[in-house]
Amino acid sequence: MAITYHDLYLNTSKAMGAMGIEANRLEARELICAAAGKSPEKLLQDLNLYTTDEIAATVEQMLQRRANGEPVAYIVGEWSFLGLTFDVGPQVLIPRVDTEVLAHRAIACLKGVEGNTRVLDLCAGSGCVGISIAQRFKNTRAVLVDLSDGALDLCKKNIRRHNLTGRVVHLKGDAMQAPSPALGNFDILVSNPPYIPSGDIPGLDDSVKNFEPMMALDGGDDGLDFYRAIATLWQPALKPGGRILFEVGIGQSEAVAMILLKAGYENICITRDTGKIDRVVEGMRPKEREIPDMLHDTKEET
Repeated sequence: MAITYHDLYLNTSKAMGAMGIEANRLEARELICAAAGKSPEKLLQDLNLYTTDEIAATVEQMLQRRANGEPVAYIVGEWSFLGLTFDVGPQVLIPRVDTEVLAHRAIACLKGVEGNTRVLDLCAGSGCVGISIAQRFKNTRAVLVDLSDGALDLCKKNIRRHNLTGRVVHLKGDAMQAPSPALGNFDILVSNPPYIPSGDIPGLDDSVKNFEPMMALDGGDDGLDFYRAIATLWQPALKPGGRILFEVGIGQSEAVAMILLKAGYENICITRDTGKIDRVVEGMRPKEREIPDMLHDTKEET
């Protein structure tokens, strides 16, 4: 028997609350919107209308998947990041609010920069960071690099979704290997690499370790393998004066700052997220030193 969208929402939210899901109201809305093909605004308008048995059955199936621990983002197939919506799937990490700090910092670095700029999003996943940056600046081009074919498929979909074909491209590449010189140079390199220490993986929440891609989580014995590799191997991909920006895990900021310092980066700084946790570590590739005119003249005289 068909019920109203309002009753479907209440029933779904109550069921999710019984599962111990704190954001049960938000997640209930997401499931119903996906099942009915409605935006949140349209669902609010239609709360007193009757749904269909088919929609109610689809929500029930989604609810069962959620009860089995599957993240709601994978169930609905999309998620919001920095005010934009991205296609997601188990091939990539779910975009998180913490990672928005990384995008915000890159955007701040590019504000006021004249002329064309290039951004490299390394370990791009869904491409949410690089695409969000390119979407802000019409003079910015971005390259999304990932080793996973599944992630690159989602990058391609999200580039098209946000009408950035021609300004944003996706390429297969290994962050643990030096890039080809053909890739060119970039003003900004952003990366949210795998940073969970291998020994901490078993202790992760089931919704993470059982559903999100392991290759996007495991950062090696101390969680720092990718930071060490990217800071050194990918430095030639940055223009002199270009900035490298990393998302880091809890307690990793000082170690990553030291990695950048040892690799020769300057102006290193750390930015906290809304929870007052160190979340982004960044540094600048040193600018090339100009040869003084006096030295140049002396050389010519000899």
